[in-house]
Amino acid sequence: MTFIDILVATGETLLMTILSTILAYLFGLPCGIVLNTTSKNGVKPCKWLNNLVGVVVNILRSIPCLIIIVLCMPWTRAWLGIGSGAWYTILIPMTVCAFGFVARMVEQSLMEVPAGVIEAAKALGATDFQIIKKVLLPEARVSLISGVAVVAVSILGYTSFAYNIGAGGLISTVYTYFTRHTGDYMKSWEFWVLIAIIVAIVQLIQEGGLLLAKKLDKRKSLK
Repeated sequence: MTFIDILVATGETLLMTILSTILAYLFGLPCGIVLNTTSKNGVKPCKWLNNLVGVVVNILRSIPCLIIIVLCMPWTRAWLGIGSGAWYTILIPMTVCAFGFVARMVEQSLMEVPAGVIEAAKALGATDFQIIKKVLLPEARVSLISGVAVVAVSILGYTSFAYNIGAGGLISTVYTYFTRHTGDYMKSWEFWVLIAIIVAIVQLIQEGGLLLAKKLDKRKSLK
């Protein structure tokens, strides 16, 4: 294994994680907003819609990632031209795996907004859309950003399934290296470098999300 191979695997993992996180929020954020606003105590209660979206989200969250990869294979082939063998073939399955998780994370974040703030906005004549845009999302932004970091780390873990379809990435490369050097892999510097890079990426995501959330937190104690 060369330094270039390690760089390529690192780039593949970063692309998988970043793009899948963006796509998961593209679908999961609206679903989370719907789950929150249509709940019993939401801005616009709607039991049937809340139940429908909730069932879809729960079903997706209950299916293991490897099975979702298999189920998404026809879509991957139809939209990307191939079903396996390239880093981007894991994007659709990981998005499907993560977007239900994102929806619930967003729903919980929005539930942390004090009811009094929402009632005050209603009293001032704000529409439902204005409450969502100018009250719920801004008030919950710290929790939402913290949630992004949690989701990104989870998606990084999902990249381990890239091994099953030959999609590359760091975790897949670690396991491939093990299978080819079962007798001495623990003594190899390449093996530990790969693991160190994975740990470093996780730490950067977690600390970056925490730092950004702290900077945006208006609820800091006044001195």
